[in-house]
Amino acid sequence: MSDKIGEMAWLDLTVDNATEVKDFYQRVIGWQVENVAMGDHNDYVMKSPDSGEAISGICHAKGVNASMPATWLPYFLVKDIHAAVANVIELGGELLTEIK
Repeated sequence: MSDKIGEMAWLDLTVDNATEVKDFYQRVIGWQVENVAMGDHNDYVMKSPDSGEAISGICHAKGVNASMPATWLPYFLVKDIHAAVANVIELGGELLTEIK
């Protein structure tokens, strides 16, 4: 993923059935999987089969992710997160969760 301001820095999917969804994308796209220990369960980093580069995350809808919608969520890199959030609110948007 990118480290340049304005570009997508990460892509995440949070779902109730993360293990099955991880298996689906591994078979359909060919992504490799790396487990990420989250205490009582594993979430997953999906990696390029060619380069091993991290492509996305697939997470269980538990803990801090429990209220996240079941959809692919892009994360864009901004210079100042607090200024970006203030602009979102000023322009009529809202936060789904507090900043993590």
